Amino acid sequence: MSNQTVNLRIFRQLVSRNKRKLRLFLSRLERKAPKNLHLITLEVNKLAWAGTDCLKCANCCRTMSPTYTQKDIIRIAAYLCMSPRAFREKWLIKDSTGDWINKKSPCQFLDLKTNHCQIYDVRPGDCAGFPHHTKKKIVEYTNVYKQNIAYCPATFQLVKQMQERFAKEK
Repeated sequence: MSNQTVNLRIFRQLVSRNKRKLRLFLSRLERKAPKNLHLITLEVNKLAWAGTDCLKCANCCRTMSPTYTQKDIIRIAAYLCMSPRAFREKWLIKDSTGDWINKKSPCQFLDLKTNHCQIYDVRPGDCAGFPHHTKKKIVEYTNVYKQNIAYCPATFQLVKQMQERFAKEK
């Protein structure tokens, strides 16, 4: 994936062809992590982002919903000159786990023409941290990587490049 506009159809095909292998690779890492895995992940993460521009993609905003914390709801509602209750009633629903998420997809705050977030300065913390590559060590968060390879080209590239790197070292 380059810094050009992401062709999501091609990305989905790549994911379809590689998802199983990449998830198995992550499971192996989880069971038997090489020394310095966290440092290697941080290094490969930089390479993955070198070829990824979120504004050329926005697949996460098109296909996923962030979880909204109470702080997120209060902050965003104030930004939109709404009460937190009115904000929740207009835009959010509770999922099966009791988390507040978007009522619809793509995200109501995504400008579909420009891929810009209309509330970027006050966006949910979940959005600000996505795809969570540096949130926790990879072995503590493989379930998130396994999920996000299907949604985020940077995560897909990170895991694919790590897989290739470890295959060369064998």
